[in-house]
Amino acid sequence: MDIETTRDEFLGGRLVICQPKNGYRAGVDPVLLAASIQARSGQSVLELGCGVGVASLCLAQRVNALRITGVEILSEIAQLAQVNAKENDLAMEVLSGDIADVPSQLRNLQFDHVMANPPYFDRRRGSVGPSILKEKSRGEQTPLAVWTHVAGRRVKPKGFVHFIFRTERLPELLQALPSNLGSVEVLPLVPRSQKPSELMILTARKSGRAGFKLLPEIVMHDGKNHQKDKSDYTSQLISVLRNGQALIKDM
Repeated sequence: MDIETTRDEFLGGRLVICQPKNGYRAGVDPVLLAASIQARSGQSVLELGCGVGVASLCLAQRVNALRITGVEILSEIAQLAQVNAKENDLAMEVLSGDIADVPSQLRNLQFDHVMANPPYFDRRRGSVGPSILKEKSRGEQTPLAVWTHVAGRRVKPKGFVHFIFRTERLPELLQALPSNLGSVEVLPLVPRSQKPSELMILTARKSGRAGFKLLPEIVMHDGKNHQKDKSDYTSQLISVLRNGQALIKDM
């Protein structure tokens, strides 16, 4: 498959990412996912369904000396992710494979953090998109429970798994979590003040025993309505999206 690509800046130009011109294109979601992870230098990170590597590389840009591995089902996209890591001078190993049949290189490994941005849309309730690349990334073909169970197997004891997902599907995500993942925290992301949450970030800990925690929401945009030709991200979001800062302070 020949893929026409563009080169796009993330983190205020700190990252330059090559990604498909058509089909799914990375936006703010993987940046926010990476910014939510409280990783420390020297830790290991696995990204399931890494796409062109935006989340992993944003995390690597913020936290030095991480050992990052990504798995991507589309070999052409996996190749782009590896190129992006090299061209941004960041360490990341990218494996081409299906998380439903984990590549052999991972089967005896566990990680301090496992993160994923699973496809948001359940195709049992909607139509299939015309673009193969977009459909693979946004239309759910691998069951949600596979994502969560693979994450639960590949994370170390007391390690963390992280998902960014549609808020309306939170009950499904909670139901899909395996029993070895606990201490669940949910961070709602709201488009504007007093608007309902559309996205959320869920974090769970392997063998965690703490009760469920709903964190204070994070507002993404100032004002009641979008102002044409003007960026209206909140100062907190600007610090994340342009300056590469963490989304929440270390606890």
